[in-house]
Amino acid sequence: MRYLYSIGIHIYRFLIFLASFFNPKARELYKGQKNALRYLKSNIEENARYVWFHAASLGEFEQGRPIMEALKRQHPDLKILLTFYSPSGYNVRKDYRGADVVAYLPPDTRRSARAFVKTVKPLKAIFIKYEFWPNFLLTLRAEGVPTYAVSAIFRPNQIFFKWYGKWYLQLLTTFRRLFVQDQDSAVLLEKHGIHQVSVSGDTRFDRVFALFSEAKKLPLVEAFVAGKPVIVAGSTWPEDEDLLVKYLKQHPKIKLILVPHEIHKNHLEQISKLLDGKFIRYTEASENNIADYNCLVVDVVGILSSIYQYAKVAYVGGGFGVGIHNILEAAVWNVPVVFGPNFQKFKEARDLIQLKGAFSINDYTSLEENLDKLLCDEKAGQMAGNYVRENIGATELICNNL
Repeated sequence: MRYLYSIGIHIYRFLIFLASFFNPKARELYKGQKNALRYLKSNIEENARYVWFHAASLGEFEQGRPIMEALKRQHPDLKILLTFYSPSGYNVRKDYRGADVVAYLPPDTRRSARAFVKTVKPLKAIFIKYEFWPNFLLTLRAEGVPTYAVSAIFRPNQIFFKWYGKWYLQLLTTFRRLFVQDQDSAVLLEKHGIHQVSVSGDTRFDRVFALFSEAKKLPLVEAFVAGKPVIVAGSTWPEDEDLLVKYLKQHPKIKLILVPHEIHKNHLEQISKLLDGKFIRYTEASENNIADYNCLVVDVVGILSSIYQYAKVAYVGGGFGVGIHNILEAAVWNVPVVFGPNFQKFKEARDLIQLKGAFSINDYTSLEENLDKLLCDEKAGQMAGNYVRENIGATELICNNL
């Protein structure tokens, strides 16, 4: 099976190579993976002691970040290697100061995995949430490197638990311990013979609470709000923006802060057309002119978590695509959260819906109904904030057991 998998990886690499001629993200991924080993050989210190963290993209990075930072505080002599699979994750966090080396993950071939482990010589390897790369896992086990999964979550429909997924299930035995988010994951793994499991919760709760504690006031946003009810829409995509702008046009007395997931020129031009040019960009605003608008489009990165403090209601994007973005960054501020229909993979979304601290919509009618209700509701936001505070502590539990 490993042989067939390795053939599949080579075919996948070739397809990425072909796509790289037409797709910028595929081009970045292909070049990043191709140059990863060369970069590591130039930047890994010969006799240093590295703990390797791997994240697929930004969401997983945020889950691993509290552990990296706690580990650095407890063991300042250790060095951190952080790898990404996704270009979007690497590009945003390639200068992250909490890691000593940040790189792309090389392709998951036997040769690359062996060269990687030989170059880095990691003391431990920590995979965040969903990342399971067979050749890396098997090579780490062969070299005796203790390997862990953190903030992992498992569901019955995953390949590990299918009749044809026995080989993938056996890969889970390469982990010394799997730190899972919930009891359901632990029970499912135990049922299938995977016993090295601890229920630790999700480290994102620790991360969003840290962001909450460190948040700064944003004078421009305060000037925009000017005492009026505000909807903060974070990490939005075009499907989200169509609905939100329609709501804004039909409810001109509220204010909307739109924080798109992508802020490249074409997307911002699309938003401008949608709003008929009646908005102001964050980078073009001043405290003197910003209050005159009822829509602020944030065209910078890195301030969304602080912007949520000004929300009466938060809308989090992605739910009309593959899945919602981080809803906990809003919930920690005692703000109720609204999102699209594709949320089932996210435990925090399911939990908050049950607690009535979050609400899912699937069209404009349900969006309007929920926003109208939540703009006059205090209880829903309190439920959201309490939920975050009750789930803090995964980082300490994991670090104590690594």
